[in-house]
Amino acid sequence: MEKVAIQGVLRSNHSKFQSPQDSNVRNIEEKNHYSMGMASNEASPFESRQMLASFISSTPLLSDSWRLCNQANAAPFRTFVADRVGASVYVAFSGVQMPGASDPNWRDLVPLHSIGGVPLFSPRRSREAEEPVMVHAAMLNLFLSLFNSFQNQMLEIVGNKDTKSVVITGHSIGGATASLCTLWLLSYLQSVSSSSVSILCITFGAPLLGNEAFSQSIFRERWGGNFCHVVSKHDIMPRLLFAPITFLATQLNSLLQFWHFSMTSEEFGKLANQISEKEKANLFNAVMDYLEAASQEEGETSVPILFHPFGNYFFVTEEGAVCVDSPSAIIKMMHLMLATGSPVSSIEDHLKYGYYVNKLSSQTLNQEISMQRNIPDSSYEAGLELAIQSSGIANQESAITSAKECLKKTRRMGPSPNLNAATLAVSLSKVVPLRAQIEWYKNWCEEQDDQIGYYDSFKSRDSSSSKRDMKININRCKLARFWNNVIDMLERGELPHDFDKRAKWVNASHFYKLLVEPLDIAEYYGKGMHRAKGHHYMQHGRERRYEIFDRWWKDRTVTTAAEENKERSKFASLTQDSCFWARVEEARDWLNCVRSERDANKLALLWDKIENFEKYAMNLVENKEVSCDVLFKNSSYSIWVEDLRELKQLKVKVQRLPHQFTGFLDGEVVP
Repeated sequence: MEKVAIQGVLRSNHSKFQSPQDSNVRNIEEKNHYSMGMASNEASPFESRQMLASFISSTPLLSDSWRLCNQANAAPFRTFVADRVGASVYVAFSGVQMPGASDPNWRDLVPLHSIGGVPLFSPRRSREAEEPVMVHAAMLNLFLSLFNSFQNQMLEIVGNKDTKSVVITGHSIGGATASLCTLWLLSYLQSVSSSSVSILCITFGAPLLGNEAFSQSIFRERWGGNFCHVVSKHDIMPRLLFAPITFLATQLNSLLQFWHFSMTSEEFGKLANQISEKEKANLFNAVMDYLEAASQEEGETSVPILFHPFGNYFFVTEEGAVCVDSPSAIIKMMHLMLATGSPVSSIEDHLKYGYYVNKLSSQTLNQEISMQRNIPDSSYEAGLELAIQSSGIANQESAITSAKECLKKTRRMGPSPNLNAATLAVSLSKVVPLRAQIEWYKNWCEEQDDQIGYYDSFKSRDSSSSKRDMKININRCKLARFWNNVIDMLERGELPHDFDKRAKWVNASHFYKLLVEPLDIAEYYGKGMHRAKGHHYMQHGRERRYEIFDRWWKDRTVTTAAEENKERSKFASLTQDSCFWARVEEARDWLNCVRSERDANKLALLWDKIENFEKYAMNLVENKEVSCDVLFKNSSYSIWVEDLRELKQLKVKVQRLPHQFTGFLDGEVVP
């Protein structure tokens, strides 16, 4: 989990707070730097997460979140409750609003593309075998039924200039609602790119929410660090959806009712009907069996896993806390820890999060003091021992080996993210000559007497093209592979968390996009792909890397207002809209449609589109945000401008004709 995500929340209202474990964390970090050697100056993910577990435990984050969850659960008829603490705002969703297991959607999954009109995830390069992003149907329906009641207030919270961070939290089903709200808010803030508010989601005993594609999409968006799922040692709720529990629907309804009453008030909980000991055992054993199967090594289990964990799981016990973010390790730890419990404890633990939160701070301190006498030389081994002790299975000999093997697999293998970034910088320097050759090609095109320019020269090449054109096309493909690899590495977590904010890479990707995307557009239309696919480039032809680079550039840090609004004294070397030529091609298509269209309403829509593009293009030209070749006499844009002028003249002439004659031209029967 990215420690910066939580520190951003703490910084806003606990800037003076000093963790009592700061010195110990520094000691562990120093040992780790030494033991990892010169190849890497950072801890592995496992070691960092163990330090993070201590860090979270020693802050007010969990206690403040749980306090508000209690308030939300005690007010079940309210959608959520909010509380401002300095520059931070805590928002808690009630956990007692979920329909019972008799709901027909209890284990159904439905596609998730957007919430409130905001797309949730960046589009992927098409892969036939890739499953769609899907989430729990009933929980999504619940969230959407509540969405209108809190949407505006949430936007007001993040729009308040005094808000530096928002912690969204929830217990039980409220945790699922909190997760969906966080996803919506992260997507919204990403789309507007005008907010520096930190978002953190903390759930307590929340059920699983989505499929593997859902989990992977959150990882690719680098949002995993925004989610901290607190799960107690024996709580069955976060583990329920591993099993097909519909055959226990009646018992589960009673259990949910008991939990809901108990969350509202202990006295109410005593009034709820408890399920029998036999029913508790049946539910516990069913979940254990499927969870054990799900925790097997890949290829060893024949049981399909519909729901997958995402983000970071913060397992809490009476002995401490363990932080894990690998989905396979999370499932394994869920199984090993539940195996030490009983049917009764698996139900009672869902209501004991307040107890665990209250114990965490003192536990962390006591654990580290007890380990001072015999700290292993390696920070990794020290973290492993602390994790086993904190997991509450240190006395279970049969489980210790499995737990250690599970946690060892979360250790990063291979170079560190920073080392990967340094290696990638070397690779970038090796592809710079390819980019330089394309720049030379552009300049050469602009010097030719045919006056068609860079875009049209590449578009009009054919099978008999010169070696020069072939070389440029090869360079275009090589650069695409390089930048696709950069994105893949970033999404696999192999690069630093702030990689897409580093000026070197933001500027390099932007320059690449402005220089090379016009060639991709020329390839698309030159090869007639718009006719073969039945769609223009902007709809289904644009590569995903360019959309990502758009976002990097949009989210970049601009040092001064003058830099952002700088006026040009001459035309840009590269057109500042990398999709300009795709828009020209669409505009040419609109002109062709105008010539043949007879429906007055459709004609009006076409003219609206044409006029909007005309204004847009003229604005770019007036602001000198286009390359000089755009205005060449025989460029596609100049030809379009001339065609538009002629069509407007014809339109004026037709409008001056008598109605009967224009009707005759349109095929009407003139009386």
